[in-house]
Amino acid sequence: MKILFIGDIVGSPGRDAVKGLVPVLIKEYGLGFVIANAENVAGGSGIVPRLAAQLFDDGVDVLTSGDHVWKKKEILEIIDRDPRVLRPLNLPDCVPGRGWNVFTASTGVKVAVINVVGRVFMEPLFECPFKATRKAVEEIASQVKIIIVDIHAEATSEKVALGWYLDGLVSAVLGTHTHVQTADEKILPGGCAYITDVGMTGPLDSVIGREKTDVLGRFLTSMPTRFEVAKDDIHLQGAVVDIDEATGKARSIVRIQRKLC
Repeated sequence: MKILFIGDIVGSPGRDAVKGLVPVLIKEYGLGFVIANAENVAGGSGIVPRLAAQLFDDGVDVLTSGDHVWKKKEILEIIDRDPRVLRPLNLPDCVPGRGWNVFTASTGVKVAVINVVGRVFMEPLFECPFKATRKAVEEIASQVKIIIVDIHAEATSEKVALGWYLDGLVSAVLGTHTHVQTADEKILPGGCAYITDVGMTGPLDSVIGREKTDVLGRFLTSMPTRFEVAKDDIHLQGAVVDIDEATGKARSIVRIQRKLC
């Protein structure tokens, strides 16, 4: 089974890339399931019901998130009732929503998706991603073979460590958050596909999705500045993971970077 994981979707340019390119990629790669990190989909920060519905209509099966998941209060309208929208697993149990769920692909194959956030350089402080993810995997393993983990984190070392920690237990550990695609995709010895960051879906003529002049102004003056979403050179970045349905082990992982023409 081939699964596409789409890197952080940024604003309307990112949504345009999903709409224009996901149907193409589904046909080209014979995809059976599509996951996207959508915590920046609404104006560059947060998720709202209308835009979540649009992404589902455009071919995405599951939305993951991260530290910006609560930026738009409208998320509370769907976080409990729509199992396709995940929030970070390693938040207190009293927080609305769920950090993992099991889904059934159109082919009938079950796929579990776990959404977890790192702690290094991240705010607010989250619970331990290693312990939280391991506990979830132990619960999921009796139900499903294919398990995908979105580790939304800043520190490369924390992502790499989680990959090794979960190797042999999950199908893939895929990094998000930095908006910069890394070139370290690999299959670990236990059959876990790994990449430190799948990248960003949105305008690459930018500073991680924002207008260059806005970001430069902040760096040069240290003054508060509103960062507007950039508009040009729109790409979809992510990774396609091919997984053995019988064992849950990954056969291959391929980085994707496709320009919206």
